[in-house]
Amino acid sequence: MRERLDCAVLAPGREDWAGALRGPHLGGRLMLHISQQTHGSAADALADPAMARGRYDAGLLYVDESSIRDWRTALAALAGRLPAVLLIYAVGLRAQAVRDLMALGAADFVRPPFCPEELRARLDHALNRLAPARISEHVPAYGAGLAGSGPAGQCAHPVRSGMPEPPVTESEIHLCDTILDRSGSELEAYAVAVAMQRATSRESFRAAKCQVVARFERAYIRAALGRYAGNITLAARMAQKHRRAFWALMRKHDIDPAPYRRTAAPE
Repeated sequence: MRERLDCAVLAPGREDWAGALRGPHLGGRLMLHISQQTHGSAADALADPAMARGRYDAGLLYVDESSIRDWRTALAALAGRLPAVLLIYAVGLRAQAVRDLMALGAADFVRPPFCPEELRARLDHALNRLAPARISEHVPAYGAGLAGSGPAGQCAHPVRSGMPEPPVTESEIHLCDTILDRSGSELEAYAVAVAMQRATSRESFRAAKCQVVARFERAYIRAALGRYAGNITLAARMAQKHRRAFWALMRKHDIDPAPYRRTAAPE
């Protein structure tokens, strides 16, 4: 069970209801967030930048008879490329309407009156059906800076050395594009080759190691985003990394998920 769940409340036109739920619940183990932007439609709510960037573990959608058509259209338009795990707060909806929303990608639903214990339990269940995430790992600091170290000697920032990074060859580009399908022996051979290349540049062991790790991180993150059409939440779970750690690596290497959403399709 996750120590804390961050859930966005998406309720276009019902900001009064959503605002009443904002804040910590269950001793802070469930945090409900309301966007600072005003959403005129369901599509606007799902396209909120905070949702698209993986800011939240899940989203709670307020759906009643007056808004269900809008939500159906918005979910269908995403065609499975949802920004997060979504639950329905079903207000006065019939069973068939709820099933329709779940067929379009919603993971579960709750009914009024609002119960934080039930929502927390259903969120945990929905998230645990996907690949487990390692929540306790170190999160790299954002942005570039001078060389530093994290736990167990990991580099917190890319090392800035006086030597330029070697050019990337076509074979390396192909390997990086298919890194998720490579065997352990292939990756080991690549790591050894790059390490030897860096050693001959007279860099220190620490600087060379950080360069090798950085190249692997960039290749893996890009390949994962490509496989899941830029969906950060799904890519992070496939990598068995916490969403925040995965997002931190994206910022560390200045990787934008937008191009992957335009050019790739999820599996």
